[in-house]
Amino acid sequence: MKTADQLQQLAAWLADTDIGLLELRTPEGMVRLGRSRAPSRAIVQLDADDDGSAPAPAADTATAVASSAGVFLHGHPMHLVPLARVGERVVAGQPVGLLQIGPLLLPVAAPLAGVIAAVCVAAGCTVGYGTALVELQPFG
Repeated sequence: MKTADQLQQLAAWLADTDIGLLELRTPEGMVRLGRSRAPSRAIVQLDADDDGSAPAPAADTATAVASSAGVFLHGHPMHLVPLARVGERVVAGQPVGLLQIGPLLLPVAAPLAGVIAAVCVAAGCTVGYGTALVELQPFG
């Protein structure tokens, strides 16, 4: 952000919502605003690595992330079988889950060929943009 006035305006807008974390990235840099854990629900600027979320995945893994806000599904709602299970081999681009946005189902693709190491989100959970959904270990 270019000025303190712009940051104050963003903080004011954020305070009027139920959004817990706002992250904006531009070519000039990044700013993260989040609600403090204090009862006052004050808006604070967070350090780049302080968002209260789980630690980043290990360097030897790749992660399929949500391309939008939606509901994460392990498989198609009309089928009982998940698209990918922990320990299963997948190829780059293979669907490993679905992101449901209203009636629309978007595939969540494996970013590389590998083995499913973990499914990070339970089926039916609402996720936000960039949420880690599936971790993969590359073939070694």
